[in-house]
Amino acid sequence: MRVWAVANQKGGVGKTTSSIALAGLLAEAGKRVVVVDLDPHGSMTSYFGHNPDTLEHSAYDLFLHKGVVPDGLPGQLLLPTSDERISLLPSSTALAVLERQSPGQSGLGLVIAKSLAQLWQDFDYAIIDSPPLLGVLMVNALAASQQLVIPVQTEFLAVKGLERMVSTLAMINRSRKQALPYTIVPTLFDRRTQASMSTLRVLRDNYPENIWKAYVPVDTRLRDASRAGLTPSQFDNKSRGVVAYRALLKDLLSQQLVAQVA
Repeated sequence: MRVWAVANQKGGVGKTTSSIALAGLLAEAGKRVVVVDLDPHGSMTSYFGHNPDTLEHSAYDLFLHKGVVPDGLPGQLLLPTSDERISLLPSSTALAVLERQSPGQSGLGLVIAKSLAQLWQDFDYAIIDSPPLLGVLMVNALAASQQLVIPVQTEFLAVKGLERMVSTLAMINRSRKQALPYTIVPTLFDRRTQASMSTLRVLRDNYPENIWKAYVPVDTRLRDASRAGLTPSQFDNKSRGVVAYRALLKDLLSQQLVAQVA
């Protein structure tokens, strides 16, 4: 199983949409995918019709055993989604409690990695929707992953969030055997606005080695897919957003192949 994290230390940049779009396209290609919602806001969980405010069991349950993950627990927590090939490990508002704990002192930094290890035979991919705050949950997402996708809205404030995210990644990499590769994905791009155009130039100038060569455009069909509770490719397989995410997936898979060969 390959594990990808989708993260940025700024909200509203297209993180959940990117996670679900990539999962949907992998499922379309016949892959079995588990999507992991580690954001206490539970946007991914809500997307698929589950209420993070009322769920009795969620990813929070995995953190209740002093860093040990009981056998079988991750599989018991999985919920269905709009696609039979995609299973959801849901969030709940209880996860917010974990964000107040220090990642280094809690002993909980590898809980998600251990949990996904139990699901290794059942899925081809795991995609983790990470919270925007640096804490136990983001540390878990990055520690469990082999590839990081960083969506960045093409506007000035989002660039500041990216700078923080890259600094966080550098810190995390000091405790990893191998540096976590990352791809910056410009999102919500609107070529009609000067803000989008100038931000895209800044991203390409400052991160030439890591930025995806294209971008995800503003596309109302992505919002419509969310309202319908369907993955973007289920809702409109030919929308501008889906076409962009399909190209992104192709590039991510190419990077994965190169990494495996290396």
